[in-house]
Amino acid sequence: MDRFESMAVFVEIVRTGSLTATAERLGLSPSMVGKHLNALEARLGTKLLHRTTRRHQLTEAGALYFERCRDILDRVEAADDDAAALRGDPSGQLRIAAPISFGVTQLAPAMAAFQAKYPGVDIELVLTDAPVDPVGDGIDLAFRIGPLADSSLIARSLPPYYRMVVCASPDYLARRGTPATPDDLLTHDCLGHTRWGPRHAWRFEGHDGLHEVPVTYRLRVDNGPALREAALAGGGIILQPLGLVKTDLETGRLRRLLEGYSARGRDFYLLYARDVELPAKLRAFVEFALHHFSDMDSDD
Repeated sequence: MDRFESMAVFVEIVRTGSLTATAERLGLSPSMVGKHLNALEARLGTKLLHRTTRRHQLTEAGALYFERCRDILDRVEAADDDAAALRGDPSGQLRIAAPISFGVTQLAPAMAAFQAKYPGVDIELVLTDAPVDPVGDGIDLAFRIGPLADSSLIARSLPPYYRMVVCASPDYLARRGTPATPDDLLTHDCLGHTRWGPRHAWRFEGHDGLHEVPVTYRLRVDNGPALREAALAGGGIILQPLGLVKTDLETGRLRRLLEGYSARGRDFYLLYARDVELPAKLRAFVEFALHHFSDMDSDD
């Protein structure tokens, strides 16, 4: 069996944690995935994985081999991309991770422009509000909203995540009244994202200075669109990106609140591995993203 193909299969097994998931991702049968793994172990004369019916765990040799395989495959891919770049056409597949709300409202629509410019590049979008590890999860590039932990990744700063707006349904406001100041939110039912924590402060700037309001959540959800649906149903007040709720505000299904105050934007980054040779397809997308998302106007 081709050694490079078997190495690629092995790396994907480690990333997905499953022979079946690897087979689906690579378009192979589960038995063929198993044959590639067996061929590597036979060639090396050692086990790479401890296999059970529920999980696969790397052996000591497997952990070392995984790191080397990943490095080799990345270098081969970079060499292919560099050769393609000499012809002026980056090619191959990019796996890009992004938060769900941003991915749906901003990133997915931008893909048409990028792929029109680089028709040889295929995109796989992974939309999740959970943090991802570009190295360990097999992601080429991740959009990250919020503060960054210390990391060996390269972080490219984008303008603060487009304006966050406070809104609620007319039904909720008819029942509970309309807050006039940020501090009025303390007596209202607020809906928040689980990543914000149970006592996350909503921050506003107005003519009277900075307000930090430690709202109490009646409902927390790990998904922005789900929070929007809860607000539409009259569940409470949300603080979400304008892009997610703009149509609802225009049609009156939601009403914008506290218009004399501006909710503070959140830090926004592009993250990718610190490779010696950045693949041409990734370099092209980074340049595209920095330009395309450099001016996310608050009313767009």
